[in-house]
Amino acid sequence: MGIIEEKVKKRVKRKNIQKIVLGTVAAAGLLSVAMLAPNIISALGKLGIINSKRGYRYNGTINRARNRLIENGLLTKNNKGFLCLTTKGETTLRQLALTDFKLKKPKHWDKKWRVLIFDIPEKRRGLREKIRRTLVAIGFTHLQDSVWVYPYNCEDLIALLKSDFKVGKDLIYIVAEEIEYEKSLLKNFRLTKY
Repeated sequence: MGIIEEKVKKRVKRKNIQKIVLGTVAAAGLLSVAMLAPNIISALGKLGIINSKRGYRYNGTINRARNRLIENGLLTKNNKGFLCLTTKGETTLRQLALTDFKLKKPKHWDKKWRVLIFDIPEKRRGLREKIRRTLVAIGFTHLQDSVWVYPYNCEDLIALLKSDFKVGKDLIYIVAEEIEYEKSLLKNFRLTKY
């Protein structure tokens, strides 16, 4: 395997571990540090990330992930030794969930396009990139600079994005019946209009 492929594989694995640790803490509310590792090893095994029969070897990986999450301010440890999800941790967990989020496609297309336009200032470039990555993960198609298209109703998701990314009026949702030169969009989404 090449160097770049190996780096990507490690990054994905690290993100999955981070998501599982944060998700476990969120699900339990407060979770004992001592109880954290067994639950996560079980979750990692069920997801096929690790071999659950050799799970005890991953305690070090999970402890390092937990420590990194504490250092980054996503988790805190209270005086009784319990881990708690911070506000920053909750936001990160929602964003990680959004990147894996897939919208359900209805059986029949209503022949309307959902157009998303955003204008995020240069000083918030990182946020702009997060929004783009999220839209790609969901299945939107890039039409022009900061203009994205999707064929199905996704208004609720866009409202959630606006709330999570705190963009409000910087992100505009439009429902259009027709788009000029939509032939490539129809082909991209494997749809027919007539």
